[in-house]
Amino acid sequence: PNPRQARAAAVGERIMLGLQCALTSADNVVAIRGRGCMIGIQLDRPCKSLFLQALRNGLVINVTADSVIRLLPALIMSDDEADLLIDTLVPLIGAFKQD
Repeated sequence: PNPRQARAAAVGERIMLGLQCALTSADNVVAIRGRGCMIGIQLDRPCKSLFLQALRNGLVINVTADSVIRLLPALIMSDDEADLLIDTLVPLIGAFKQD
């Protein structure tokens, strides 16, 4: 793989593992899926309001299919930025109440 592909794989893996570890006991998380830096977190209920909550906390996320949080971080994201993404998003998901 070229350096960009390798970086995308490394950042994506770091984020996926961090989310899986942090959200393993979250009742509202159905699945965490990803490929490279494209990551989806499926919740058990509609979660469109998480978009604004994340934005207020400095994260840009997308909610698709009513209940999937889609992350598409930059390929140049540093490890520290990936950790910050995890540390910011996990509490939002944990505290999330249905729309």
